Amino acid sequence: MQNRSFITDDEIDKALDYLRDNARDAAQAKADRIYVEEYRKVVKAQIMKENGQLSGMLQEREAYSDPRYVQHLEAIREAVRLDEGHRFLRAAADAKIEAWRTQSSNERARV
Repeated sequence: MQNRSFITDDEIDKALDYLRDNARDAAQAKADRIYVEEYRKVVKAQIMKENGQLSGMLQEREAYSDPRYVQHLEAIREAVRLDEGHRFLRAAADAKIEAWRTQSSNERARV
């Protein structure tokens, strides 16, 4: 008799399907996140350049308070949300597969 807490082969198939089917989207989310995080420096530099008549500290203050910089931070937040969402779902699928491996190994040991 099978215990209800066991992970089924069907659940493992779904986890493997998820990993395979979402690999490209997860990679794109990671690439987008890295891009927007790095592009933040470009946005800051461009705004600081526009305020070249000010001291470096005041240029930085103007850059950080500029609506374009704030808007870019919102883009970073969205990119991180998507990337982390993929990461957590991949980790959950990986954990399920690992638990299934342990479960299968334990079953073989009992036989």
